Amino acid sequence: MRPAESRGALLGYLGDSFALAGRHLTHLRRSPGRLVLVTMNPLVMLIAVGYIFRNSMNVPGGIAYEDFIMAGIAIQVGLTSVGPTAIGVALDLRHGLVDRFRSLPIAPSSVLIGRTLSDLVVGAFSLTVVSLVGLAVGWRPHEGFLRTAAGFGVLLAFIYTMLWVGILLGTTQKNVEAIDGTGALVLVVFSFLSNAYVGVSGLPGWLRPVAEWNPVTSVITTCRRLWGNDPAGATGSGFPADHPGLVTAITLSVLLLIAVTGSVRGFRKAVGN
Repeated sequence: MRPAESRGALLGYLGDSFALAGRHLTHLRRSPGRLVLVTMNPLVMLIAVGYIFRNSMNVPGGIAYEDFIMAGIAIQVGLTSVGPTAIGVALDLRHGLVDRFRSLPIAPSSVLIGRTLSDLVVGAFSLTVVSLVGLAVGWRPHEGFLRTAAGFGVLLAFIYTMLWVGILLGTTQKNVEAIDGTGALVLVVFSFLSNAYVGVSGLPGWLRPVAEWNPVTSVITTCRRLWGNDPAGATGSGFPADHPGLVTAITLSVLLLIAVTGSVRGFRKAVGN
């Protein structure tokens, strides 16, 4: 293929993806339930745990609990997004929407990318709302604009990776109730078996290695250090605690690669391509 033809194909592919993303966002304006769900879950935890019970929480190093918990609350935007994205894909496959797309001259993977782009907009909006409420209840970043922005960049990368996990779940499971239960399980297990709410040292001894190597812990620790909210003893010990940024980059890259590959294969199998 000539360079000009390659560029034209790429532009057409991106155009299809953005058009489908716009379609999903238009539908979201009419049925904003997914936006409310993704936003309210972390907000409830922020207010119930981070604000109401803040005086009952002891954080290593004397850091304010609002500062400590903010990164743990923010990652819930990504974890909460897994279920709604998976259900959306599964319903599109079940109700024949994708069959109508097959009659159009578009690449099958652009359907998935359009879904993730629209859901990333939802995640970014939810993250903004959660951050503003966090500021209202006392959270403060302490490392300047660039490092604060870098922390949010890490969160957006985490959210996007979780969206592809949702796509993988939606293309491989057909039962919506099972998908909903799996999404809830992902949220509970990966958030509570981490340093989101308490330091690793505050967990039972047999759970500490699990929490230390939980990729969510590395994402949280990376954000806390970028924001200046990282107290001593909250992460544990070992390689993940010493190199959270590196562990975050490796785990998110590997997880994204696996999720994208599995999602495209599952989607093609589901639509018979």
